[in-house]
Amino acid sequence: MFSLQHLNSVAEILQDVSQSLILPRFQNLDDGAVRAKSSIHDLVTDVDEAAERAITPALNKLFPHAVIVGEESTAADPSLLDRIGGAELAFVLDPIDGTKNFASGLPLFGVMVAAIERGEVVGAIIHDPVMNDFACALRGEGAWVEHRDGRRVDLRVAAPVPIKDMNGLVSWAFLPEPERSRATANLPRFAMTSSYRCAAHEYRLIAAGHCDFAVYAKLMPWDHAPGWLLHREAGGYSARFDGSDYLPTHHSGGLICAPDEASWHAIRDALFHDGR
Repeated sequence: MFSLQHLNSVAEILQDVSQSLILPRFQNLDDGAVRAKSSIHDLVTDVDEAAERAITPALNKLFPHAVIVGEESTAADPSLLDRIGGAELAFVLDPIDGTKNFASGLPLFGVMVAAIERGEVVGAIIHDPVMNDFACALRGEGAWVEHRDGRRVDLRVAAPVPIKDMNGLVSWAFLPEPERSRATANLPRFAMTSSYRCAAHEYRLIAAGHCDFAVYAKLMPWDHAPGWLLHREAGGYSARFDGSDYLPTHHSGGLICAPDEASWHAIRDALFHDGR
């Protein structure tokens, strides 16, 4: 079974690659190092690709029989996604989450890995290269932050509050219509909503109780499997828009992360209320 020792070994890999490869190129990208993938808002850099090429064989060395599914390798071979659900052990990897921020010189990006055993997320790491710390979770064993000075602080989601007092992170750009127009029209129901263009930092915020909820539409596993476990082990409740459980094999159907089940229903009702 995936253990704390395994989690720490993966964290060492992410730290080594971040310090040796990612940070030296931050705010120091060569001309032509940034390219669009599906749109001008969906970017990849030479550093994303190089970091994934460095992390993947390091994981393979530690876990020779594991399936490694990285964001950039999947862009070249989408069939890799089909291997996650049936693998005894799989890792999903986002070498740089928040690439737009990274390419813009904004220090809001992270490196994310989730360990998946037979289709269930069992371990998660969200590494902040700039602060050189880790948000970690193990299934059934809680969630915590390990700071660079060695301090370990347990994570806990915010206490439930009324909708009018909620501060949320809402990624509405990928919502289909009419949900997109309905949701954006209903954002003033909440005290505050925003987006950091970086799931790594957004999940860390909600797991630590610094904001109340998060809403996502597109569910690629490297973006959400690590943060979903972090939030759940910090005491949160989450489900897809139809109320079904999230799985790392889900790529659509939306996701709402809330402090508890009652808050989840209140958020969904407030966000998608049609106003009639």
